[in-house]
Amino acid sequence: MKHTHRETPKRRPVDLRLRDWKEVYEDFSEDVLKEQASRCMDCGIPFCHNGCPLGNLIPEWNDLVRTGRWHDAIERLHATNNFPDFTGRLCPAPCEGSCVLGINQDPVTIKQVEVEIIDKAFSEGWVVPLPPDRLTGKTVAVVGSGPAGLAAAQQLTRAGHSVTVFERDDRIGGLLRYGIPEFKMEKRHIDRRLDQMRAEGTEFRTGVNVGVDVTASELRSEFDAVVLAGGATVARDLPIPGREFDGIHQAMEYLPWSNRVQQGDPVVDEDGQPPITAKGKNVIIIGGGDTGADCLGTAHRQGAASVRQFEIMPRPPETRAESTPWPTYPLMFRVSSAHEEGGERVYSVNTEQFLGEGGSVTGLRGHEVEMRAGKFEKVEGTDFELAAELVLLAMGFTGPERGGLLTDLSVELNERGNVARDDAFATSVRGVYVAGDMGRGQSLIVWAIAEGRAAASAVDRYLMGRTALPSPIKPTELPQR
Repeated sequence: MKHTHRETPKRRPVDLRLRDWKEVYEDFSEDVLKEQASRCMDCGIPFCHNGCPLGNLIPEWNDLVRTGRWHDAIERLHATNNFPDFTGRLCPAPCEGSCVLGINQDPVTIKQVEVEIIDKAFSEGWVVPLPPDRLTGKTVAVVGSGPAGLAAAQQLTRAGHSVTVFERDDRIGGLLRYGIPEFKMEKRHIDRRLDQMRAEGTEFRTGVNVGVDVTASELRSEFDAVVLAGGATVARDLPIPGREFDGIHQAMEYLPWSNRVQQGDPVVDEDGQPPITAKGKNVIIIGGGDTGADCLGTAHRQGAASVRQFEIMPRPPETRAESTPWPTYPLMFRVSSAHEEGGERVYSVNTEQFLGEGGSVTGLRGHEVEMRAGKFEKVEGTDFELAAELVLLAMGFTGPERGGLLTDLSVELNERGNVARDDAFATSVRGVYVAGDMGRGQSLIVWAIAEGRAAASAVDRYLMGRTALPSPIKPTELPQR
């Protein structure tokens, strides 16, 4: 009997893909994909369901792909996930970490099967608008157009409510639009979803900073319910000596410029470079997560002289760490497409001072650390200095912006500074709900979509007294207020 090993799409050659901003993966043959789907064991207890915050029906659509029933597969996929075209490209796949096959083999390529289903569905014309049969006469404002806001808006529109999405940027999409580099997800995937949502009846208002351009009282008087989905946009800073030097930027000050260049915005200089660029510079990225990797791939494409990515934690093991046993999401060493393209990953280091001349950063001083009694301690004799003309801070986010809208609405915050909510996603203000990172804190795209769907269900029940909208999140899974 043939034993089928895990196989994923090949990435385009590094020297080729660094010349453009297109997605890095080559096409994956349908025959190979069917073989990969056949590795799913249709487990008696499919732990992948629990690993996925959306509760995706993974064994079902794996089997439908295996047997070539693609139209049925997209129906089952869309039953739990509004945007598999986003998650199939961007999700870190906690479902694969809990795949039963992964106990003693490589897990099923769940994420790849997902993205192939939705891409085929779009190519075949199966993804069509699903407008409501009738309108309820109720109005809902969704503040923020990231994955949580879009999921909530689509669900509520389909339930028959008149939904308006407010976005303070000039385009819809939140961090999907201005944060995720094109080489990870081309923005055409967002645009075709927005076309679908507009055809369903969702209204989008860009360039509107709610709390400034529209006051909280105006919002509440115009709409029967409000969903806050503005994300956790306050970046974690590094307040050490020299932080004031030019050339030190938060990741989200740096990444959006390349997105805008790819959108065709007139933001480049005579050399074709955006206002913040890595071209010809020694770059140090502080933060070893996905946002740091996004900065890394962007710096490569801009022509950086050198790139180092710092991480204060030690290098993860090559295989699943004992601290994250199956079926939890495994801590292990991973190589993203950006890491494959070059640069140096430096672990167990701490930056203690930025160096500069003439007001601009020229480097930094740091040292190695090790964990002792739960704290990072300096390893004596490991001090170093490195040159850097561009330093990017990619250390995560601490929560939503506290002033403006949240202050004017008078919603309560929890001990972490996020918007407090009960197990129905309701804030302390009647008729105001919260979904995604603004209430949960910095998290994954699948949690954002799951919370958007769950909040929509709660809002629909609030407006109508009952709901047929599904909610993928149990109350016990919610951070409580």
